[in-house]
Amino acid sequence: MEHLVRVQNERDRRTLAWLRAQVGDIAIADAVQCCAGPSKPYLSSVCRQLGVAAPRFSAPHRLAPSAAAEQSLATIRQILASRNAAGANASLGPRG
Repeated sequence: MEHLVRVQNERDRRTLAWLRAQVGDIAIADAVQCCAGPSKPYLSSVCRQLGVAAPRFSAPHRLAPSAAAEQSLATIRQILASRNAAGANASLGPRG
């Protein structure tokens, strides 16, 4: 069915799968024909034509941080550790 409508991301894929389960491929193809235009219609237009409201799918949660995020956090920790060490040394000062 992706050849009939615009599918731009994972949310669109989920919406299309939901729509296929709700109304079927024939109804979707008929609705696409009613959405006149030179290019493929958006899923929202097809849903309006069918009189249905697509569910709001939440974005999938990332369970593991990316490698770039891990590297950034490691750098920040290193900077903070060096500042804390320098601050501790400065507060001790010369003893005499």
